[in-house]
Amino acid sequence: MRRRIVAVLFLACALAPARASASSALELVKIAHAHEIAHEDDIAIRRYMEALALDPGCLEGYAGLGDLRARRGDLHEAERVYSVALEHFPQERSLRVARAHVRRTLGATGLARGDLLVGAEDDVPALRLVAGWHGEDGQTPAQLAIWRHLGVIAEATGDLALLKESRTMIRALVILVGAADPAAAPSTDPFRRTVSELARRGRF
Repeated sequence: MRRRIVAVLFLACALAPARASASSALELVKIAHAHEIAHEDDIAIRRYMEALALDPGCLEGYAGLGDLRARRGDLHEAERVYSVALEHFPQERSLRVARAHVRRTLGATGLARGDLLVGAEDDVPALRLVAGWHGEDGQTPAQLAIWRHLGVIAEATGDLALLKESRTMIRALVILVGAADPAAAPSTDPFRRTVSELARRGRF
């Protein structure tokens, strides 16, 4: 019994510094936010970095520093911050979305699309954004493919508003794409024929 009590006390003492570091890091993040509000960005950056030095697992520190770097136009630094953060928090969706926007601005659209869609292939907001990027880049066939996928999601989930929007977009994009639309091309494959028929109706 005594040994168990000693072990518990030893564990508590071992964890105490880590908890104190995490708490101190969050306090520094709050201070950094206050400096941001006061437009004292250089001081805010220092506080964020001090927070991360205290606690390399401080999600709020990474998010705050990355967002500040991106807002200031320090895009390569922002990308680096988000990448390091994702090593600690690989499932944190907000970090991937933030890095995607930074990468898009840097011109690395392929990597940006990967950030948005890997592991979230049916995420409607992400698909909308990717479709918009394809449109901005003049990649109309790829934009059409995304909207067809959104149409499938809408039918599967019963989202009538999205279904109506997707059908409208599909009809417009089919006209723009014309003969470059592979789904609308004649095919002997039964599946491709079905897709072609749906494409002509503006449903897929």
